[in-house]
Amino acid sequence: MLDDFREDEIVRKVGGRFKLSTLVQKRMVALNRGATPLVDMQTKDLMQIVVAEIMNDKIYLDTSGTVKIAEDESETVDSLEALLADDEGPGIDDLT
Repeated sequence: MLDDFREDEIVRKVGGRFKLSTLVQKRMVALNRGATPLVDMQTKDLMQIVVAEIMNDKIYLDTSGTVKIAEDESETVDSLEALLADDEGPGIDDLT
């Protein structure tokens, strides 16, 4: 399990060792306070759960340093397409 931290893949996935450390610490606090694990594992080891959540793209650290749960991409794409459909772009008056 700790071998996962020696691999560069998890470090690149999160964006650096500092971000990885921050993400792991914050997620472990949340799990200790009763948050539901986002992966189905037969272990009580929180570190293994957090590593699995990161490697399965279930959680990430946003730009403000807050742990976020990854959304279903299909919902994000659908909402983006709906937003773009409503936007007609700049009018001729905006360009002059």
